[in-house]
Amino acid sequence: MKRILLIMFLFIRVRTAEAQIETPVKWSYAAKGTSPTEAVLFLKATIDQGWHIYSVNQAEGGPIKTSFSFIRDKKFELMGKEREPAPHTSFNKTFKIDVGYFEKSVIFQQKITLTGKIALEVKGSVDYMVCNGHKCLPPETVDFTTPVR
Repeated sequence: MKRILLIMFLFIRVRTAEAQIETPVKWSYAAKGTSPTEAVLFLKATIDQGWHIYSVNQAEGGPIKTSFSFIRDKKFELMGKEREPAPHTSFNKTFKIDVGYFEKSVIFQQKITLTGKIALEVKGSVDYMVCNGHKCLPPETVDFTTPVR
């Protein structure tokens, strides 16, 4: 009986270890006022070693690009599109196109115009896909909120 219980315990421990969710990307958010009527949002991805996420400018027909959605509010307006640093670029044999990606960390920026003098929170979400040399995880959506003063 003890042997059966030990085997069951070990089986459950192994299955639990296999079921752990991988989260190789951690997101953080901040905002900085650049004038009384403008601010910049900073959306930072910290990426585990060996993993990468894709550019916001990734061409169609390739991996899922990183994209941001902002919940509209009368207190601010988006100024243009989000900006990113120059991505690493390489030809991907699977997709048969050049892909732009980021490793280790990347900070995306979005300028906004403030329509009032009241402090506000900008809310939204980021959609992204993360891959390593062996696999890609399913696309993920992460909600965010960042104060703007």
